[in-house]
Amino acid sequence: MSSTYAVRRVPIAASSASGQRAIIQESPGGPEVLRLAEVDRPEPMLTEVLVRVHAAGVNPTDWKSRTHGRLLDDPPAILGWDVSGVVEAVGPGVTRFRPGDEVFGMPRFPRKAGGYAEYVTAPSRHFTRKPAGLDHVHAAAPPLRGRRATDRKRTLGANDAAQRRREDG
Repeated sequence: MSSTYAVRRVPIAASSASGQRAIIQESPGGPEVLRLAEVDRPEPMLTEVLVRVHAAGVNPTDWKSRTHGRLLDDPPAILGWDVSGVVEAVGPGVTRFRPGDEVFGMPRFPRKAGGYAEYVTAPSRHFTRKPAGLDHVHAAAPPLRGRRATDRKRTLGANDAAQRRREDG
């Protein structure tokens, strides 16, 4: 997948058949550097799925990346790692999902994923099925934050176990 996108200015109306609308940034900064543009729609490659994004989460990694330019390749960049949506297409070798499956996940983190777009591609293992009782907005909220909480819990648990060993002598 190329790290650059062909950008065309686009009104709020629907995207073209070969393109997609995305929120892009061409330089680091505050929210004022974000703008709506039409970019090329990605195609799923080997073991990847194409997901039509219904909701994208915003978390500290997004605004830090936007502000400081971290995790960005050559501009324009499309931020966003927490997404929820529907599988539109699957690449060769994908057996976990079919078009129409509702999924959520954290594609490609910490590499550029492009979640602030209508479509995103990533290896199928970066997604899981969305629970039926959870809407897309709420499904897009926890992936990165949940990973951070799990990592922290594992770290604290490892530290607690090491401390108990020291105390037990």
